[in-house]
Amino acid sequence: MANRPGDLDPAASASPGTSGQSVPWRPVTWQSRDGLTLYGRVWGEDTAPGLPLLCLPGLTRNSDDFDAIAATLSSGPAARRVVCFDFRGRGRSAHAPVETYTPPTEADDTVLGLEALGIDRVAVLGTSRGGMVTMVMALTKPGLVAAAILNDIAPVIETAGLVRIAGYVGVAPPANWEEAAAMLRASQGEMFPSLDAAGWMRFARQLFRDEGGRPVLSYDPKIGDAFRAFDPAKPPPPFWPAFEALATVPAMVIHGALSDILSATTVAEMAARHPHLTVHTVADEGHAPLLWDEPTQHAIAHFLAAADVPPPPAADLFTL
Repeated sequence: MANRPGDLDPAASASPGTSGQSVPWRPVTWQSRDGLTLYGRVWGEDTAPGLPLLCLPGLTRNSDDFDAIAATLSSGPAARRVVCFDFRGRGRSAHAPVETYTPPTEADDTVLGLEALGIDRVAVLGTSRGGMVTMVMALTKPGLVAAAILNDIAPVIETAGLVRIAGYVGVAPPANWEEAAAMLRASQGEMFPSLDAAGWMRFARQLFRDEGGRPVLSYDPKIGDAFRAFDPAKPPPPFWPAFEALATVPAMVIHGALSDILSATTVAEMAARHPHLTVHTVADEGHAPLLWDEPTQHAIAHFLAAADVPPPPAADLFTL
């Protein structure tokens, strides 16, 4: 059961019925099979054309990561519905027993969230852990994932990146935001060498939650405890069958050129196994690309527009 219910954003109460001003998204909650209250955001109109886009965050990240891309894709003449979920123990979702923080359980939570929204076919944008959950859903729920965008994740995960992440996951931020941004730059500066001071502060505001003007972890610290048990001598085995479950749907991989989680060799292997894979490389960013830049947002929008178009029917062999 939950040990801390997720709190709704203060901005989420700024609906047309309370303040007279609308917000670009609305909060949603649903229940997991083990009784947790889980949280998400819906951007855009439920009746928007095109595939709804589901955004799933990384290991310790949350739905705030997708504000920029969700705002872009849910507005304008090609607007679509965008749904962003917080996994259990992250963001505004309830915390849970540490042994339930697994991709299969998170995939089941996600499927239940989609069912609560009445969505039975979806494009998915999964960052890191979210991409792993995307592949699990493709493997276990055929027909649900109609298109997939994997943000810097693959069936082969580089050990060097896991070691780096293990060094900072679960470490509480300092008492003020300036020091939190500096700490983030110290631990991830090699991944994002082009970020300026404002960029690092923006990054910190996505990663940490504000409580009384102070940054605090926006995820269950037990996730860090479990992750630090990672043994570099025992890297996770490749999970190609889950990726190959995407073989019949449009797929895209976003590759951070500086990534220490996803190698160029693995990207090439993904392209060999999925001949219609779209590859978009983000220069000067590592794991995982932030999705803030216009070229990446344009590439995602272009990919989704193509995925909206159903494939032509198979040729009738009896037609001359």
